[in-house]
Amino acid sequence: MQALLKLSRGIDAMTTTIGRWLSWLILIAVIISSANATIRKIFDVSSNAYLELQWMLFGAVFLLCSPWTLLKDEHIKIDIVNHHLPLKVRSWIDLIGHVFFLMPFCIVVLWTSIPFFLVSYHQNEQSFNAGGLPQWPAKSLVVLGSALLLVQAVSEIIKRVAVMRGLLPDPNRLALSAHEQAALEAERLAEAISSETK
Repeated sequence: MQALLKLSRGIDAMTTTIGRWLSWLILIAVIISSANATIRKIFDVSSNAYLELQWMLFGAVFLLCSPWTLLKDEHIKIDIVNHHLPLKVRSWIDLIGHVFFLMPFCIVVLWTSIPFFLVSYHQNEQSFNAGGLPQWPAKSLVVLGSALLLVQAVSEIIKRVAVMRGLLPDPNRLALSAHEQAALEAERLAEAISSETK
């Protein structure tokens, strides 16, 4: 099990590095969007390439940072139900969800997206819009994103099994419900407002 945990730590480090670096693409997309809008308003000139680059950058962040979201446990859960269950039940739900839903989903998307990308790449598929960008780089993001998510799912399964065997502390024991998080945020805001009015 220690070898698997070492593998899991390596996967987590890779996922964190990729996520942190690629999250900067949001800033680049905002800069391109602002520049494009400014140029269009001032000079009455626009480019489909800039518009398509914006959604490609957003797609890169969405698809390639999804493993980082999974690692940080920031994906959507049904907290109303989850926080009322014992920790052992939550662990089983996480494990079953990863093994029987997340992994098959990633495998199916990966399996079907490879030919989808290859056809586009070999045809050098271009945008239907005048002056647009090639389409195959955007389609490659689906392949890369599903592969990275599959690898991170393996890491999450390893960690969940380790938690169930008592080799790692359970991250769910410190997790707050959505209601508790909202209450803490309301308290923080109330304190900030009261300190500003003094």
